[in-house]
Amino acid sequence: MSNEERERPVALVTGSTSGIGEAVARRLAADGTRVVVHSRRSAAAGQALAAELGGAYLQADLGVEEEARGLVEAALGRFGRLDVLVNNAGISWPIPHADLAAATPADWRHLLEVNLIAPWVLCTTALPALRRSPGGGSIVNITSHAGVRPKGSSVPYAASKAALNHVTRLLAAALGPDVRVNAVAPGLVDTPMTKDWAEAHELWRDRAPMHRPARPSDVADLVASVIASGYLTGEVIMLDGGLNLT
Repeated sequence: MSNEERERPVALVTGSTSGIGEAVARRLAADGTRVVVHSRRSAAAGQALAAELGGAYLQADLGVEEEARGLVEAALGRFGRLDVLVNNAGISWPIPHADLAAATPADWRHLLEVNLIAPWVLCTTALPALRRSPGGGSIVNITSHAGVRPKGSSVPYAASKAALNHVTRLLAAALGPDVRVNAVAPGLVDTPMTKDWAEAHELWRDRAPMHRPARPSDVADLVASVIASGYLTGEVIMLDGGLNLT
């Protein structure tokens, strides 16, 4: 590996074989960053994307603490540095808010393990490497509109994202100036995961000033801007096409 190659920053983007994560990985690679592509499954897609982007692919179940820690360690073993962590991986499924019995303790545990605890484990494991980043490390948590407003696919999901928003602010206060921590909170994004959410798509078309859900590339553009903004930290940036104004 040439010295020039070693000087290129490295980003770990979790959940990056499709949707938002894939768009973020592609955008960062286009900006010159070496990207570690990750998924829990979809190994073939991950390997293909990593090869296309000139990065690396790693597989891990982020709901298992040892695998989450191992993901960061493997990324460091592959590239020897880590400058950016994008906590994109998350899970969600519809549970009616008013049906309290439908949101079981098992649902709560699973959602919190993946959406909140895993990002915490990844952040704490990556922190020493991020602190060594020449330009200052950057953590971007992909949260949700549902973590800001009383909306979303379920109460446990919204709570997990609201908690991650607050963790973002707490970490930003604790880790500056060496590491910046921000969150991007999208509303509905047009991805394979949301393609059957007809009611949500109708809401965004009818009420959001932009009259459409976000595209994955919209989120990726904002994430890239947040990473590039060397003075920005502790912010939770809504990206919902203005729906929060209605």
